[in-house]
Amino acid sequence: MENDQWPTIAERAEEILGNSTPAPGQDLWRKVDEFIVETLAPKGDVGLEAALVESYELGVTPIQGQFLHLLARLRQPARILEIGTLAGYSTIWLARALREGGKLISLEHNPRFAEIARQNAATAGHGESVEIRVGPALDELPGMVSNGEEPFDVIFIDADKPNNPHYLEWALRLSRPGTLIIGDNVVRGGEVIDPASDNPKVRGVRAYIELLADDPRIDVATVLQTVGSHGHDGFAIAVVR
Repeated sequence: MENDQWPTIAERAEEILGNSTPAPGQDLWRKVDEFIVETLAPKGDVGLEAALVESYELGVTPIQGQFLHLLARLRQPARILEIGTLAGYSTIWLARALREGGKLISLEHNPRFAEIARQNAATAGHGESVEIRVGPALDELPGMVSNGEEPFDVIFIDADKPNNPHYLEWALRLSRPGTLIIGDNVVRGGEVIDPASDNPKVRGVRAYIELLADDPRIDVATVLQTVGSHGHDGFAIAVVR
């Protein structure tokens, strides 16, 4: 496929999140988001701002980026794996949680997005610590395991939702005891509660959450619902046994 045939970021947003309608209370959520961003979000950070503009359609916000950073920073990671890069906004926040000399590997299937993310990471001062690998994650991950890739301290899963159960399996193979695994967009405006849903994204995140409950390699897991200017969603957060 030629580069100019790859989906735009807006098209990727629809692919990952699907269409949604405003939820009751969303205007209030948006105003609260605006207050928190105005009060706590960093200002004048060129690398972050460029990545945010290019990621906005996917519902990435400064609040969520900082939340990911705080979670990862508590783990004090030397190695982070990200599945799904887009423009690199979450990549930058996660890279800022690395120990000195640490490494973040991010997998992105779209060469155009990967190049944008590399530029944004470099602008934000993380060109040396961030490596973006291009190709379908389900092609890349088995090779990482077979090549003896060192385990990761934090793994962030934010790619196509129907494949979430497969991403979780490979994430567990690339983990060590205490690894933090974070999955994004798992509530989907509340659709996750529908066991009869024929939406492949909903089915994917339901299976993902059920695996977190059933897999003996998971020590503890929870889902945190989020609301804000981009609606109702949530993170699944788990620690490997």
